[in-house]
Amino acid sequence: MSIKTVFKRYELKFLITAEEKNAILRAMEPHTVPDEYGKTTIRNLYFDTPSYRLIRSSIEKPLYKEKMRIRSYKTATPDSTVFVELKKKFDGVVYKRRIALPEAEAMAWTCGDAHTAAESQIVREIDYFMYYYGTLRPVIFLSYDREAYFEKDDSDFRITFDENILSRPCDLSLTSPVYGDALLEPSLSLMEIKCHGAIPLWMARTLSDMGIYKTSFSKYGTAYRNFIFPEIINRNSNVHNKEPHNVNEFI
Repeated sequence: MSIKTVFKRYELKFLITAEEKNAILRAMEPHTVPDEYGKTTIRNLYFDTPSYRLIRSSIEKPLYKEKMRIRSYKTATPDSTVFVELKKKFDGVVYKRRIALPEAEAMAWTCGDAHTAAESQIVREIDYFMYYYGTLRPVIFLSYDREAYFEKDDSDFRITFDENILSRPCDLSLTSPVYGDALLEPSLSLMEIKCHGAIPLWMARTLSDMGIYKTSFSKYGTAYRNFIFPEIINRNSNVHNKEPHNVNEFI
């Protein structure tokens, strides 16, 4: 079983307050409809090298960057469907390839234990990505509650609101419960506009009238800065500052 999907679009991000979200929702009402699934808790496992090469490069804001993750829309079981995603961004345009697989097969493949039985161009691209970066492993679990809306007359224009964004560097399994450290204050939402071209005029006017401007916000990047990098610095500092108890510690 596999479902292959390819996306190419712009993704614009905005950090907004609860009051701003309510005002935007009112402005959206004549133009959009909610996603059929309603509010969904999305779970992600992000992969990286032991030196965190992918996220360190992404934080430097290069013209081209890429990342790999596995995503599920509910607590997974070994047989339930998850999505292995390869996401690339070049000159502001996001390209995403993803393939649906059973959780056990997806994890075995991406962790290098067994190759997937699926065959496609997307599988070959992900294979090359894993070969190029060498030892990849899941490094962080990220979850958030998402509300999604589509424009009534254009299914390609999508607006999402992410809240309760949590991260943790342990218990790295989509079969585990949702918990972790918060990346945003409870009063804030991450709004994302996803489109293939220009933002509809009604949405552009709404944002302009409210004085809301796009920002740069990476969930994995924020988790790395807030939790992973400080832990690395602290761990290295403890090693360097540790006083030896006996000469054998130097051997």
